[in-house]
Amino acid sequence: MGVGRTLLRPLAQLAGMHASGQARAFLAAHRRTEAVQQRLLAELLARHADTDFGRDHGFGRLQGYADFASAVPIRTYEQLRPYMDRVFEGRQDALLPADEEVVMFSQTSGTTGLPKHIPVTRRFLATMRRGWNIFGMLALNDHKEAWLRGILQISSSPRESLSPGGKPCGAISGLLASAQKKIVRRMYVAPPCVADIEDPAARYYAILRCGVGRDVAFITTANPSSTIKLIETGQAHAQRLVRDVADGTFNPPGESPPESVGRLKFRPNPRLARRLDEGVRRDGVLLPRHFWRIAFLCNWTGGTLKLYLRRLRELFDDAPVRDIGLLASEGRFSIPLADEVSAGVAEITDNILEFMPPDQADRPNPLAVPAHEAQVGQEYFLVVTNWAGLWRYNMDDRVRVIDKLGQSPVFEFLSRGLHTASITGEKLTEHQVVEAMRRAASQAGAAVERFVLQGCFGQTPYYQLRLETPDDAGAAKLAELMDAALAELNVEYRSKRSGGRLGPIRSLRLPQGAMEQAERQAILARRGRSDQYKHKYLLTDIVTDQ
Repeated sequence: MGVGRTLLRPLAQLAGMHASGQARAFLAAHRRTEAVQQRLLAELLARHADTDFGRDHGFGRLQGYADFASAVPIRTYEQLRPYMDRVFEGRQDALLPADEEVVMFSQTSGTTGLPKHIPVTRRFLATMRRGWNIFGMLALNDHKEAWLRGILQISSSPRESLSPGGKPCGAISGLLASAQKKIVRRMYVAPPCVADIEDPAARYYAILRCGVGRDVAFITTANPSSTIKLIETGQAHAQRLVRDVADGTFNPPGESPPESVGRLKFRPNPRLARRLDEGVRRDGVLLPRHFWRIAFLCNWTGGTLKLYLRRLRELFDDAPVRDIGLLASEGRFSIPLADEVSAGVAEITDNILEFMPPDQADRPNPLAVPAHEAQVGQEYFLVVTNWAGLWRYNMDDRVRVIDKLGQSPVFEFLSRGLHTASITGEKLTEHQVVEAMRRAASQAGAAVERFVLQGCFGQTPYYQLRLETPDDAGAAKLAELMDAALAELNVEYRSKRSGGRLGPIRSLRLPQGAMEQAERQAILARRGRSDQYKHKYLLTDIVTDQ
């Protein structure tokens, strides 16, 4: 062990004791799930009684879960947006206590073209940090060889834009990284400024350049495609990386802001450069084993993201993978307890979690059951209430309960909702797809009645646009225009496209009448009437590109 790690050990032990205590308390809470949820609900109602939302729904009169479920209907973000917009504009008492400081807005794609802005207060930030502490402690207990070694986190910038009141808007992952305890922050191999580099190739190269000379134990990010893109960027610029390591320089591809480049300082390391060069010559390509001893990887593994695991294992020599749990801009909702499983136990200590059966999803007044009543083997949509101003919020995440821990459900993520598709986390909705085609057809001067968009998984995933047009050139033009329109309508789609994790839409021209024939067969197969059939413009299942 080096001198630095020896000096850090006492501080790390203190931090570890604190995190271990949090993990033990969290696991013990599941023996009394119903009571924990009731106590949390009472606290949330009392703290928010004087907000606009609390007064509109009579929080001061509510006594327990039954009253709460009766007074507050399950809502989508669009239904909550009038309150959220007031918070975004500076009227935080619309949803949040007046003494709760909003430090940023976590920005993600919405159902329509307007992004969602989730207020991040200090209380909400503390719950997110606590969840990561518990997750990290449980993972490190299973991988003690990673203790006090480097952490490579791939996150986005928390400062992509500003709210009308001057609050930063962006990724909460970036804020969490910069707000970590000093002892943990010292383990991070890339400084926060790297997340502010907009050019994807330059950003990935900068992260790799910072990490390649460090003893990285594990990589953590939400989407496994980010880890793959990190290594593939190194492979595409292997000789540039070797020269930079040898000379102690930083010459990224693409464009980097001078202030970010100026903050990154390196020492010449000819010995490591020779090792990298020898590895490339021997294996034909740069690989993580040439410079790291990875103990495990942390990222999502459920839903369509399982498609990336084969490539991830190829690059990292079958290193164990730990799912990070159901985690979003809106909060953390599960914590996995072991490697190689996508399921996690419900995070009941900082969220009121309800489970809505799929047959309720499209009803005007859907019903849900509390966490302790969720049944093993059943599928549900997750409904959330927490410190981010979310009240019985339909996450539109479909999950399956596979087990119980005490009274709490252990569940795995299956997919986004009935009308949402996602390959790399872009969360396209049918509403956005139809609007994008309307804009594309208007620009092209074309008349498009029917079309289908479907995700295709390949070396670079993409969406395929199937439609009936007179010629291939017309179909290709519509695909190009639709791709640009979706980037305007969906901030996550724009991010994945600009980052190279998602390819452009590809067109497939069908013969005239093909879709009408397919619809006729579908109606006959379902023994339904034609007036009951609704054309699907967006198919949510992902096919594999052959």
